[in-house]
Amino acid sequence: MSKKKKKQEPIIDYTELKEKILRTLSIEAGRPLNHRQISARIGITSKNVRQHIRQCLDEMVGEKLIESPADGKYLYRPKAHTVTGVIEITSAGHAYLIPDPEPDGSRSRDIFIHRDSLNHAFNGDRVEVAIYAYLKKGLPHGEVVSIVERAKKEFVGTYVAAGKKYGFVVPDNKKVYTDFYIVEEFRNGAQDGDKVVVQLTDWPELATSPFGKIVKVLGQPGDHETEIHAILAEFDLPYEFPPDVEREAEQIPETLDPKEIARRKDMRGITTFTIDPTDAKDFDDALSLRKLDNGRWEVGVHIADVTYYVKPGSRLDEEAYRRGTSVYLVDRVVPMLPEKLSNFLCSLRPNEDKFCFSAIFEMDENGQVFSKWFGRTIIHSNRRFTYEEAEEILKTGKGDFSAELATLNQIAKKLRAARFKAGSIGFDKSEIKFQLDDKGNPTGVYQKSIGDSNHLIEEFMLLANKYVAMEVGRTPEGKASGRTMVYRVHDDPDPDKLLELQNFVSKFGYRLNISSRRQITNTMNAMLEAVKGKPEQNLIETLAIRSMAKAVYSTKNRGHYGLGFEYYTHFTSPIRRYPDVMVHRILQMHLEGREAKNRNEWEERCKHASLREKLATDAERASIKYMMTKYLMDKMGQVFEGVISGVTEWGVYVELVDNKCEGMIRIGDFKNDYYIFDEENYQIIGSRKGKKYQLGDRVRVKVKKADLQRKQIDFSLIE
Repeated sequence: MSKKKKKQEPIIDYTELKEKILRTLSIEAGRPLNHRQISARIGITSKNVRQHIRQCLDEMVGEKLIESPADGKYLYRPKAHTVTGVIEITSAGHAYLIPDPEPDGSRSRDIFIHRDSLNHAFNGDRVEVAIYAYLKKGLPHGEVVSIVERAKKEFVGTYVAAGKKYGFVVPDNKKVYTDFYIVEEFRNGAQDGDKVVVQLTDWPELATSPFGKIVKVLGQPGDHETEIHAILAEFDLPYEFPPDVEREAEQIPETLDPKEIARRKDMRGITTFTIDPTDAKDFDDALSLRKLDNGRWEVGVHIADVTYYVKPGSRLDEEAYRRGTSVYLVDRVVPMLPEKLSNFLCSLRPNEDKFCFSAIFEMDENGQVFSKWFGRTIIHSNRRFTYEEAEEILKTGKGDFSAELATLNQIAKKLRAARFKAGSIGFDKSEIKFQLDDKGNPTGVYQKSIGDSNHLIEEFMLLANKYVAMEVGRTPEGKASGRTMVYRVHDDPDPDKLLELQNFVSKFGYRLNISSRRQITNTMNAMLEAVKGKPEQNLIETLAIRSMAKAVYSTKNRGHYGLGFEYYTHFTSPIRRYPDVMVHRILQMHLEGREAKNRNEWEERCKHASLREKLATDAERASIKYMMTKYLMDKMGQVFEGVISGVTEWGVYVELVDNKCEGMIRIGDFKNDYYIFDEENYQIIGSRKGKKYQLGDRVRVKVKKADLQRKQIDFSLIE
């Protein structure tokens, strides 16, 4: 007779157990509980495990995480230390608090917040968080104790009728972790299944769902216009301008004032042209070129003079500031300025006189700058080139202004080489573009190529931006001037992220040396050059960009790490970026011998601009994801080659080689084994057979599902 096997003791994760205990006691703060009550609340029935809970409780009392007011009773310990910041919720439902910066610009560590400790906070809300004394994954652990300011009160979702007199709105955004309860009087005519915009009206403390009212019915899910307008609503991007803003724009005269012309440097007789994307209508910048008597070149970087038309305090200015930036969705542009300004009055269209704010440089063929001039001008563009047209002329040497283009290209190449030698990093990540039919349906996907014509424009825009920042930000002796200026700053990368990138790319045979700033830039550039044309190109470029800090606007100059510039700003795109408008105003004040006052107000405007830029980027990504999903809807069952572009505990992301569409193979769809997520090595591993799927692996997949509402693409693996 065989002996009965002894039941194996469960493995206890004390960190996780303490976390559950702390969360349980914090939910019932002020009420003492014994170890049996605590065990019941976290779902533990085993006597053996309950003994471990008693051990944890005693340790937590010793660590002063909780109190024991009576023998066998345990109480949540009130927390005195709180931190204010912005909540970022993950797709898994947990969150992190990004603390507000200290007065010196430094930040404390992020704070982990369990989904049960969010206490009605939504993604992006400014909140006050109480910190626990122990760590979760190396981060402090906390809970939201108050909501200081809601990031938004309107959300996009689908109305689901639950009864005759009430229903729910199910949010599109996964980070909005709850439905909204809608009573009949606040349904606003929405029918079951409609895509709507819901406004948060109240969330009583004991209610499981917030109360809301439907403020707009967008239409039927899946309809193209409905889905695009849902993206606009989700990211607070108003497609139409208020009537008073439109009226103010219409009242601006279309003819140029002769008195204003007389006040400006007249450059209409100099060869001038623009180079822009094929579908562009707002031409922000133009280049002029002429040979000087001393044998050097005069290069003019001419920027649309938006501030001549858009005055501080006007409704145009208020609306432009509120929007912060133009937004480029797949099938449309949501402009910062009304069409009369963005596409006509300010746009540097060919064969028209235009007012500009210019940076003019005396240079030689090697890109050395001998002198510079800033000021208001009037120009006349002789030709509008697309990037493709300019590229063809540069390659063949034939076409309009071929000599001028060749000279500018020669100088641009020298500027580019010097920039990289000085520490600039070459992120030339290609953009995904869609071919659309007349109904907005995607018929093809392609990558936008980057050539010499793109680099030509880029180098002269960088030159102007750098010298404008130096003009205001430093003294003639080269020291910081202390004057108020709006900078585009890019902090040094996080060493931990660089180490992760170094470890990952080594698996592909690439070398990244992170021992010094010079080594980082040199080996990063070598890697980015070596990876071009390889299957892993997009993946490694994406990871390299993610290892960098995010560039933002600030009055505190911290330099631009990615460009290797000590001084940098945004001066060259005022039609589509509000920070450039601010820079134009500050530069004009400087040229008049005045200084911008109220630095704190300028800093607040910088923060607002950085936030609007992030929203615009998120909206653009959402529109790309929507179009990818739409593109694959009629390709169910088709097989594609792909590269694993992301690995998570719930599955792996795969980017298709042919069209760059990205979808997921869910962890449950790996049928040949039970797979475990290995976060450190960006892979999942089969628990029985040891098969690995890791970042960068080539796989064959079949399109399983394309959910237009959720903008989700599911693949199944072809073994």
